Amino acid sequence: MPVEWQPVRQSRTHELVLQSIEQRVFAGELRAGDRLPPERELAPVLGVSRSALREALRVLETIGVLVAQPGRGPDAGARIVRNPDDALGRLLRLHFALGSYSLHDVLEARVVLERSSFEAAARHASKEDLDKAEALVVRMGEPDVEVVEFNDLDTRFHVHIARSSGNELTSTLTSAVRESVRPLILRALEEAEDWPAAAAALNAEHTELLRLVRAGKGAKAADLVEQHIRSLHGTLVDESAERL
Repeated sequence: MPVEWQPVRQSRTHELVLQSIEQRVFAGELRAGDRLPPERELAPVLGVSRSALREALRVLETIGVLVAQPGRGPDAGARIVRNPDDALGRLLRLHFALGSYSLHDVLEARVVLERSSFEAAARHASKEDLDKAEALVVRMGEPDVEVVEFNDLDTRFHVHIARSSGNELTSTLTSAVRESVRPLILRALEEAEDWPAAAAALNAEHTELLRLVRAGKGAKAADLVEQHIRSLHGTLVDESAERL
């Protein structure tokens, strides 16, 4: 019987380095906080050039699992970390900008994630968590808060509630989805005809959301956060549809 040959997969060198590091993470040989050997030691062990190694390390840094500190000393070199929020947010923001996901897709994802996180926060959030959320709400309600700062505080409030829900993955996904539309939400806020009135209305909903979470009324908080998201984010979806 003749041998049936299959094409072999060609990989660039830095991809092979990535596979090697990934395998050690999956096997539990590398954990968050561990340092990789210096480039001058690791490159020859792996049998690759230092430029290929650096390319692989840059990829890992971009996806939020490694941080590289240049220079010499005990803090220099590459260290394995757990920092998925910024990396996933950056990735999702780029894909959203490229049209991989529609505004409607992002809206529905936000609704599902935040309903879940507010309902869970009503059961699991600590007093300290909710006090931090309240500080954000208080600042959003001050008369001197400008649009850019309000948008930042708004994002932090929703992400903080997600973190206090006790589910780290929900928190990361909520942060990434909210970050993906941050520029659009900022633009919508900047275009408000009466900014003080718009800010007051939005923050009245934040205040009520926090009250419901403190009272343990998760179902009502979930309903209100859906209404809250659809009132602004849904307007962006409607505007986008009108332009098509």
